[in-house]
Amino acid sequence: MIAQLYRSLQDAVRAAVKATYQIELDAVVLERPPQVKLGDLATPLPFELARRLRRSPREIAAELAAALPKVEGVVRAEVAGGGYVNFRLDRGWVFRGTVAEAQTPPAKPPADAPKIIVEHTNINPNKAAHIGHLRNAVLGDTFVRLLRFTGQRVEVQNYIDNTGVQVADVVVGFQHLERKSLAEVERLVEQTSPRIDYLCWDLYARVTRFYEEDPKRLELRAQALKEIEDGTGETARLAELLSTAIVRRHLETAQRLEVAYDLLPRESEILALKFWDAAFEQLKQRGAIEFAEAGKNKGCWVMRTSEEGEGAGDLEDAKIIVRSNGTVTYVGKDIAYQLWKFGLLGRDFGYRGFHTYPNQQVVWMSTTDGQTDAPAFGQAARVYNVIDSRQSYLQNIVAAGVRALGYEEQARNSVHFSYEMVALSPQCARELGIEIAPEDEKKPFVEVSGRKGQGVKADDLLDTLEARALEEVEKRHPDLDSAMQRALAHKIAVAALRFFMLRFTRNTIIVFDFKEALSFEGETGPYLQYSVVRAQNIFRKLREADPNYPLAELPERINAAAAQQRLAAPTGDDLWELVLGAAELRWLAEVAVREQEPALVAKWAFGLAQRFNLFYHTHHILSEADAEKKAFLLLLADLVQRQLTQALALLGIEVPEKM
Repeated sequence: MIAQLYRSLQDAVRAAVKATYQIELDAVVLERPPQVKLGDLATPLPFELARRLRRSPREIAAELAAALPKVEGVVRAEVAGGGYVNFRLDRGWVFRGTVAEAQTPPAKPPADAPKIIVEHTNINPNKAAHIGHLRNAVLGDTFVRLLRFTGQRVEVQNYIDNTGVQVADVVVGFQHLERKSLAEVERLVEQTSPRIDYLCWDLYARVTRFYEEDPKRLELRAQALKEIEDGTGETARLAELLSTAIVRRHLETAQRLEVAYDLLPRESEILALKFWDAAFEQLKQRGAIEFAEAGKNKGCWVMRTSEEGEGAGDLEDAKIIVRSNGTVTYVGKDIAYQLWKFGLLGRDFGYRGFHTYPNQQVVWMSTTDGQTDAPAFGQAARVYNVIDSRQSYLQNIVAAGVRALGYEEQARNSVHFSYEMVALSPQCARELGIEIAPEDEKKPFVEVSGRKGQGVKADDLLDTLEARALEEVEKRHPDLDSAMQRALAHKIAVAALRFFMLRFTRNTIIVFDFKEALSFEGETGPYLQYSVVRAQNIFRKLREADPNYPLAELPERINAAAAQQRLAAPTGDDLWELVLGAAELRWLAEVAVREQEPALVAKWAFGLAQRFNLFYHTHHILSEADAEKKAFLLLLADLVQRQLTQALALLGIEVPEKM
């Protein structure tokens, strides 16, 4: 409701500017003044127009305030400061509309609505997931939730690079370090302890040292890669066995964090079904890639970067797409995959059901043939690739490949949803048993490296968080049985981890710390859970004291006039600030999608929780003697707990029964 009001107000400002100054505006900035007594919304637009019109911002503000068309929900426009236009909203109207909106689930998009594909997580299936992968998964999953909440049709993909260098390395490890046969590895896959993804974590680091000791051993990697891409022989079967088993472990890890997928497209099918061949021919025909006749890239097919022009020497700095031995680099396969996502290859995967979640949602996996009852995948209008910022160059190459084929619109709609890495505080690293080099002791954070075997496995981190949360639950709720205590600790641990990953903007390096994440105070997931549980306890106590209290009748009982009376300035300003904050959820979700910044919703939720806790301590709702005031305060508390619960759901956080 507020979202529509804000959009209508922006349209009205545009109309006033066009009518008064004959200027067409693309965007109108609306912001909240520091205090509601100054206004409910403001625009600094007159300052921008002053430079173009060479006039005083305050004069322009006065003219715009006078020319503003009528907007439902806006009482008046005022000139403020040196040239702001401030807007006063109809408090009773906003309250009623927000209560109704909070009780109405968002509409689902029609089946034929344009599809958005979000590709995220994308862990190489060669070892256990680590803490950095969790940031990718949590960011991607939260962005998907925001897209769906704002009415978008979304397909979630988790790309499985099962024919790449990393898988080849663990295959080399089993064949040349462990000297194990396919049958022996099959038995390792079936055992539960140690887990196969944990075994491969250590083996992968050993293989790195194996290559460093004798660089000629890299020929073993090249040979394994070739055999895996060919898809025949024991090497290929071993790669298939390991990658599939590790993908299952990755799905289990993601499921602990409430992260789910629709499709697992695999690189092996991109090769087997000739996706790359089709893309390769198109790229050659368009001249988007060139064959290097000399230099360090001799024998390779390469793509020039944007900095290189025609005839740039021997293509020394161009990006290799196909290696001299005929194997395709992953950026080459990514171009083919990106073309498929947009439905530009004229061919499709086969599909088979791979995993079923507790809610019966099926995760499909690509295959060469497949089931006839599979959904229709791909054919996107827009694609978001959630990949860390270190991959920006390669993502630009993928978009450049799409553009070079003449698909300008699809290239524009190929979005790199980037983020910075996750590191550990030195204290956190020590607690997890990670050896810290003396030179790293004084650094603010410890970087992780899967190739070096230095890092924290995602499940180990979750186990530690759950153990810490369980200690707190056992102190607070010794009366609960152990199963309930563990379930509660799990919800708190997930909230702690997900919120910690989300409260920082994407371009911020996260330094993870157990104590900070698990705190029940401050800007943390458990604090938000605690705030909602506190709100829900109001209604639990009310039902215990007065089972017949007409809660369901409150929305009709508190009409706009009654709400306006309670919210009127100045005595109602504190309540109005809480209402206005609660009202902005859907608007903030739209902004978060537009800005690709889930942290906006996390920050909003924390701010609303703070205001609610102040409200909780200021107003003693259940002992309020004035029946009408009590009814209003109850309805307001219900509104806030609904909005916070919805916000936590968008962040992937479940509200526990107790805290």
